[in-house]
Amino acid sequence: MTSLRQTLILTGFQLLLAFAAVAQMEPDLEVWSLDPAEGQLEFDMTTGVATGTNGVLIKYGNASLIADRVSVNQQTGDAIADGRVRIQRDDQIWAGEHIRYNFKTRQMEAEQFRTGRPPVFAQGVALAGDTTNQVYSGRDAYVTTDDVSEPFEKIRAKYIRIIPGKSFQARHATLYLGKVPVFYFPYYSHSLEGSGNRFTFTPGARSQFGAYLLGTYTWAISEQLDGALHVDYRTRRGPGAGPDVNVHLGRWGEAGLKYYYLYDYESETDAGGLSIPSDRQRLNFAYDATPFTNFTVKSLVRYQSDPLLLHDFFEGEYRQNPQPNTYFEANQLWDNFSLDAFVQPRVNDFFETVERLPEVKLTGFRQQIGATLLFYESESSAGYYRRRFAETNDVTTGLDYSAGRADTYHQLTIPRTFFGWLNVAPRVGGRFTWYSESSGPGATNSEVSRGVFNTGIEASFKASRVWPAVTNGLLALDGLRHIFEPSANYVYVPAPRRRPPELPQFDSELPSLRLLPIEYPDYNAVDAIDSQNVIRFGLRNKLQTKRDGQIESVVDWDVYTDWRLRPDRGQTTFADVYSDLAFRPRSWLRLASLTRYDMHSGRWRMSFTELTLQPNDTWHWSLGHFYLRDDLSESPTALGVGNNLIRSTLFYRLNENWAVRATQHFEARDGRMEEQFYTLYRDFRSWTGALTFRARDHRDGRDDYTVAFSFSLKARPRYGVGGDAVRPYDLLGN
Repeated sequence: MTSLRQTLILTGFQLLLAFAAVAQMEPDLEVWSLDPAEGQLEFDMTTGVATGTNGVLIKYGNASLIADRVSVNQQTGDAIADGRVRIQRDDQIWAGEHIRYNFKTRQMEAEQFRTGRPPVFAQGVALAGDTTNQVYSGRDAYVTTDDVSEPFEKIRAKYIRIIPGKSFQARHATLYLGKVPVFYFPYYSHSLEGSGNRFTFTPGARSQFGAYLLGTYTWAISEQLDGALHVDYRTRRGPGAGPDVNVHLGRWGEAGLKYYYLYDYESETDAGGLSIPSDRQRLNFAYDATPFTNFTVKSLVRYQSDPLLLHDFFEGEYRQNPQPNTYFEANQLWDNFSLDAFVQPRVNDFFETVERLPEVKLTGFRQQIGATLLFYESESSAGYYRRRFAETNDVTTGLDYSAGRADTYHQLTIPRTFFGWLNVAPRVGGRFTWYSESSGPGATNSEVSRGVFNTGIEASFKASRVWPAVTNGLLALDGLRHIFEPSANYVYVPAPRRRPPELPQFDSELPSLRLLPIEYPDYNAVDAIDSQNVIRFGLRNKLQTKRDGQIESVVDWDVYTDWRLRPDRGQTTFADVYSDLAFRPRSWLRLASLTRYDMHSGRWRMSFTELTLQPNDTWHWSLGHFYLRDDLSESPTALGVGNNLIRSTLFYRLNENWAVRATQHFEARDGRMEEQFYTLYRDFRSWTGALTFRARDHRDGRDDYTVAFSFSLKARPRYGVGGDAVRPYDLLGN
């Protein structure tokens, strides 16, 4: 009996160890029946093999497998699955009818397979896995971003290599659109981590170009290196090509290089009537980095062979900046100070430029002096400046000049609040500027210095009242709050000993549609500083309500003007009255208005008004009017020829697949429709297409017509949300 008892105890202990071992294994590799009523699940304790039919689920860590029939060894992790097999690890999915997979080594074999990590999918045969590097290969495969059984666009390859979560690589690959082969790749790689490799094409026809095809191949070699290759052809203007290269250096910043060359069959003449060579090119280099805390470095080099290159072939860039500059800047920021080094040479001789070789500026932000009531701010700069006027074919005005300049400005202010509501800030400051003797053919100044004294006081207050019971269905009002904020800012600057005509003009006033600042250092036209005795009055009103649980401004209206107590020559006692208004009677309806009224003549000088309606996602419409009165005076800040422009943009979604957009620019001064855009959009499941027609009247007797087709993969959109509405010329490939 004793022997039997010991045997039973020993056997029970062994069974307990076995069950404990199984219990420890179950959390790592779990086998479940998806249909307990119909499914069968058997476990062989001797071999450690679990077999299931009629729907089986296996989980192991972050991997799972689903199939009709599965046999899995819980010790080795090796599984053989048949019938509608789906394997998922992380966000990579594999599918097939017969797959052998090892959960522990990740080795995989399949006769046919499909796999995907949105937005990229692949299909092929003879899948085999590399257990060491976790790399999978297959034959007679294709890669696509179209998540359907019969994709429209795909790249077929004899051999494919898949690195889960990293990339797809293919050899002897051909791009297909439908059943039509378009392009052959000896080697193709598509990253799953960045933007991926892809082709984009924009075919079209334009009066100035003839028929054209603009092609771009976007590539990504690694997380640190990507770019694009542009290859274009215009039947009337010739071929053009160039690469874009982007380097991502982590803490050492972002660097980008763009080069484009075009051999122009029909190069014309510039504004000066001089011919433009057929060899046309541009080179852009950009660098931006923050290698250390609060220390930034920026550089931008933009070279172009002639003044009309951007105008003719890069319309989007030209509209943003018709005269790009080149500069290098380094900035160190502290809590109360900022040190900036800036270099601006001239790269393109046909643009007027003020070169800064270099300029160093130290800015002291407004800061309290100890425990006193005084606040101090300053701005000091020194540099060598060269004003270079535009020249063409080495012909210049001969008026270039250069000089050194050192400028320092310091100001004290005492901001106080009286009675708990009145904000008052008196200030006093001084500026000293030194100029070296100017040199160059246009030099007129010897060494000179100038001192400037300034003082003034600013006062403002804010008052508000709330009417919580006010409601209105038409204006969607749920309570109402009125905020009233008047202000007055007095500035006095006595006439300096040296007036602007006696000084080299490097930083002077530029033409502006809005009112310039009157106090320093916001007013930064250092060389144009003159006497001032002026009060700027401002009045801001806000009406706010609650909509959808959020505070929203129904009316935001700011009115301001200057009262010149002692007008300078050519000035009136009162400046123009400026008005900035935003009116939103409903969340989907907005009226914006910027106006400028000349009280002396009783006429509008400038007006910009825009009405926007967006009641739903089916349609929206914006209607704008821009008026600018002619200003042909000899003043350097004259605005030139005016405008009376009406702009309309209407978007309408016809159904889930079709939409249209129409944009018109009508110049009412002479009754000309200056520009018209009409775009038809089509949703093609995994990508979108846009057929665009544009007509432009250049007022030179040569109307310009363009028709173009562009497409964008939804997985890799070419434009940001609403980008084609703000920049419709991008749809033309410009």
